[in-house]
Amino acid sequence: MARMGEISEMSYGPEVLLTIGGSDSGGGAGIQADIKTFSVLGWHGTCAITAVTAQNTLGVQRIFGLEPEAVEAQLESITNDFRVAHAKTGMLYSAEIAVVAAEHLKRKGIPFVLDPVIEAEAGGRLLRPDAVKVLKDYLIPLARVVTPNIFEARALTGVSVSDAASAELAARRILDLGAGAVVVKGGHLDCTDVLVDESGSCCLAADRVKGGNHGVGCTYSASLTSFLGEGLSLRDSASKAKAFASAAILHSLPLGHGAGPVNQAALLRDEALRFRDLCAAEKNGGESTTENLLPGAR
Repeated sequence: MARMGEISEMSYGPEVLLTIGGSDSGGGAGIQADIKTFSVLGWHGTCAITAVTAQNTLGVQRIFGLEPEAVEAQLESITNDFRVAHAKTGMLYSAEIAVVAAEHLKRKGIPFVLDPVIEAEAGGRLLRPDAVKVLKDYLIPLARVVTPNIFEARALTGVSVSDAASAELAARRILDLGAGAVVVKGGHLDCTDVLVDESGSCCLAADRVKGGNHGVGCTYSASLTSFLGEGLSLRDSASKAKAFASAAILHSLPLGHGAGPVNQAALLRDEALRFRDLCAAEKNGGESTTENLLPGAR
């Protein structure tokens, strides 16, 4: 058996993504949402947990932050074995953990999406106030893309976002901090995202979709990470991520008593039902074979 430092080349492959963030006990957001998104989009997801939250659809009841050494140990275990194609950061919780994440990603040369998670959708602060400066000084200058919502954009820049023009202003201020690109998400306004990089800006519009919204920010940034990992352009990746997140909202699950969780696996539902029906047909003496109902079969 190979030991650490003597890892076989068989461990390496292009299909691995990494998320650095908090655990959501309700399964709607955080690393749970990220891993589900990675899996649905065909990736093997790895994770470094920064904090354990006692959380449900009503809000965040308790937060138990991990020691920075625990986060670093997880990152070392992952990157010493797997070749990570792309990463994302979510809830970093403390300034110390944010520094650990920044230094590790920089040292390993892993491109990443920075989702500057500050508060939970259902309520509850997820980032200590002193960590905001670390995001601006350490993480943003390294990030390939930063994906704030309008509240996070204001926390990072002081700009109150109320329309596309103010969203672009906030995005450009984040770009000035060193980010490769910025997508200010407009889900709290008219659902128009504003993408800005050195080449210019564009708006990505979509109709508002009714449904639960717990975990939508994590789902968006995780799907953006997935598409960027495939080598798609930033604009194509952002457009596809927006469509994926919208589908997850549309098919959200009516669970809990608050903001229901989005459903990342909605795109697999039809394939699963087809497979179930095929198995039933075979059991009843039908002529179909399970090969016809495997995902992707036509």
